[in-house]
Amino acid sequence: MQSITPCLWFDNEAEKAAKYYVSIFPNSRIVKVVPYNAETPSNKPIGSTLLVNFEINGQPFTALNGGPFFKLNEAVSFQIFCKDQAEIDSYWEKLSAIPESEQCGWCKDKFGVSWQIVPENIGELVKNEKRMKAMLSMKKIVIKDLENAAK
Repeated sequence: MQSITPCLWFDNEAEKAAKYYVSIFPNSRIVKVVPYNAETPSNKPIGSTLLVNFEINGQPFTALNGGPFFKLNEAVSFQIFCKDQAEIDSYWEKLSAIPESEQCGWCKDKFGVSWQIVPENIGELVKNEKRMKAMLSMKKIVIKDLENAAK
């Protein structure tokens, strides 16, 4: 079966974004950088970066410098299931760059990509109505506060 590879559309930041992501996540790497070799509707210079193939913890991704025609938005996000609060805090610090986009463990990075930074057991944690309400009032998830909300 073929694997599914998310492709992230950027105006000009594909290589910068890919390098940023591989610096954050373990077992990640740039696989290949593909330059433009012909003129296209995006008017990118020949020789500039067209595609960057990279992996985040073994999951393949493609970053495309396709021009200003499309923008990233919250309709697609990437989930990071964290083992503990320290891991949540670490990813949040590295990825959250737009405070007005923060809600219920969701954040947006400096490139406009949306992330869900949540505990591995988020489904269990929010089974209770009080905990669910507590989570809905949070920006970054605080596990202790969710656990205490049911008391």
